[in-house]
Amino acid sequence: MTDEKLDQILKQALAPEISDTEIQIHRRRKDKMKIFGKLGRGVAAAVAAVVIGTLGMGYVNPALAAKLPLIGNIFEKVEEDAIYSGDYTDKKIVLTNEDHAGNLNTSDYTVSDQGITLTASEVYCDGYSIFLTVNIESEDADFTHIPRHYTGMNAADNRTAAGFYIDGTWSVNGTSPEWIENTFDGEVIDSNTFAGMLKIDLAKKYTGSGELNFNVTGLGYDDDRMLDAEEITASHWTDGSWNIIIPFEVNATDVKTIEVGETEGNITLEDVVVSPYQVIVHAVTPGEQRELTDDRREELLSKDPDMTDAEMFELLGWSYEPCYTICFDQNMERLYPDTEMAGRAGFAVQGKEIKTLYVFIFDNFDDWTQMEQEGMNSSVADRAVISKEIHVE
Repeated sequence: MTDEKLDQILKQALAPEISDTEIQIHRRRKDKMKIFGKLGRGVAAAVAAVVIGTLGMGYVNPALAAKLPLIGNIFEKVEEDAIYSGDYTDKKIVLTNEDHAGNLNTSDYTVSDQGITLTASEVYCDGYSIFLTVNIESEDADFTHIPRHYTGMNAADNRTAAGFYIDGTWSVNGTSPEWIENTFDGEVIDSNTFAGMLKIDLAKKYTGSGELNFNVTGLGYDDDRMLDAEEITASHWTDGSWNIIIPFEVNATDVKTIEVGETEGNITLEDVVVSPYQVIVHAVTPGEQRELTDDRREELLSKDPDMTDAEMFELLGWSYEPCYTICFDQNMERLYPDTEMAGRAGFAVQGKEIKTLYVFIFDNFDDWTQMEQEGMNSSVADRAVISKEIHVE
């Protein structure tokens, strides 16, 4: 996609008050984020989700924040404005232990390096993704200048969160390491403290319990005082080592799988998963049915850590046929799109009660973009390879 095309999509997708300067800044910024290299599809929607805003930060007074328990309650702190918003109160597992005096002991989930302390706070797993909260502290930092980005469908939703970059790998139960692709969505508590949440997508469905090996090798954040600079991405970046082993247990409560098994053209819509915080559409094309083994993927990533699935397929001489997915609920409201990768498209529920889903799958990115802009009654709706009404209840 050309830069001009991306600028056009951004201007149409966002509120008029987003300036050309901010769009140009983020176009440079996106090149540094691994998530865009992995997405391939739906990139414009993801870009729209993280455009730097110039809204007020709304920081919590440090004196007041000190009176509120933070560790063990980060979901409650960030769950309204994070992309994967919702009430986590009855779903989360708190990663703390009480000592004999009744004090919370976080030593098993806290690690420090390079003057930065990372504490894992809570975890939730629906079997398809792990949702993790963390607390980041640095005595020498000034987090109050971290810009906020949009987390709603558009700027008019007035939903924003601060973002924190991370680099490193993760693995579950000893599997081959995967690159951390997302950033933390969260809140700046004070100049030295950031609280945020992260979603990690699992390669396969999990049941029961497991362990997440969370290995962070770099942390960084933008600075709103540098918006006019040529390069602002992670202007405050620190390399180091923060490794935490996090136990989790799958909570399948309110997780529904609707089998579909419909094939049209070269696309098969296998099923749709609706969990309390996300919708996952599993659809494959002939090219995607050739799965990369963990060993082969690790071998290719050792040569180029930023290689996408599409690039791996090309290198191996395999066909790779992407599809582009968009979802609406029973009120014809579009669901917030996040990552779309081979065989899987993810959407944030954002507090909606999902009774009916309308799923449209395209094999043409321009048609997908037009429907994203025009809504469910778009003139390109009949160009979808698959259009399906799915009753969730």
